[in-house]
Amino acid sequence: MGNRIVSFVFFANYFVGLLAVALSVETAFQLNLPLNSAAYYILLFSATVVYYTWAYSGPVSTKASVNPRTEWYRLHHRFVIASQYVLVILCICLGLWLLIKDFSKISVLPVYYWLLLSVVPVAAILYYGLLPETFISLNLRRTGWLKAFVIGFVWAGCVNLFPVTMVRIEQGISIHEPLVMLWLFMKNWMFCTVNAIMFDMKDYEDDANIELKTFAVRMGLKNTIYYILVPLLLIGLMSFLTFAVYRHFSLITILLNLVPFVCLLAVAFSLQRPRKILYYLIVIDGLLLVKAICGIAGTFFSGNYAYYG
Repeated sequence: MGNRIVSFVFFANYFVGLLAVALSVETAFQLNLPLNSAAYYILLFSATVVYYTWAYSGPVSTKASVNPRTEWYRLHHRFVIASQYVLVILCICLGLWLLIKDFSKISVLPVYYWLLLSVVPVAAILYYGLLPETFISLNLRRTGWLKAFVIGFVWAGCVNLFPVTMVRIEQGISIHEPLVMLWLFMKNWMFCTVNAIMFDMKDYEDDANIELKTFAVRMGLKNTIYYILVPLLLIGLMSFLTFAVYRHFSLITILLNLVPFVCLLAVAFSLQRPRKILYYLIVIDGLLLVKAICGIAGTFFSGNYAYYG
């Protein structure tokens, strides 16, 4: 029973939806903003699950697969399709409700908000190549090393830009320190990018067979860890420490925010030997939850990261 529940939560991408909500809540705490409405968080959760399950919603194979996740989707195909329909309908209903309720506020958003926000869904759509090929034939998921940066960018946009915009729409509150917002966006972008690169390492052999030049395929697993993951983590760590000194964070706040970086580094070195798919889904994706929890906890010991009005 326990294994079935774990497979259900992680293979069906419900845990990923939870991560999107958790990181959005972290943004609210770190920017000293009120939380978004429950409707927004349900919409974000549903849209995230639908997006990540999209690749597994196609025709089901009649042959058993050695890949546990692929096999789970084969055996639960009807449930997956039903879940997708329910979540899509929920997204449409909530989206329309929020649009109608706050249309007057949405319509007067500054142009730069629209420019920033539009880039995120465009990147998400191009990542899966969802546009008709007659219009544009581009699938960013097939661009090798670029794919990790794209998915990291989409995550940062969803958990930073979108919540801040919704707070402005729903409660009329704006950020008065855009540099703090930019720093949080960049930190989430790099953290999620490193997470995505680590996740690519599980598909090393399959990507090599189809000549998809991810970092792991180009450089090998060990070199990817030492020459890509470690430098990116050190850059992120140094940027955080610089910002922490500038904002006069307390020691306990700094230590709490260092925990995700240390965990990410430890997990990166653990990938030098093959791991099961659930290891990636639970441990690697779980690092995003650790980041959210530590980020939220850190705000209770440092005062407020930023102020709004």
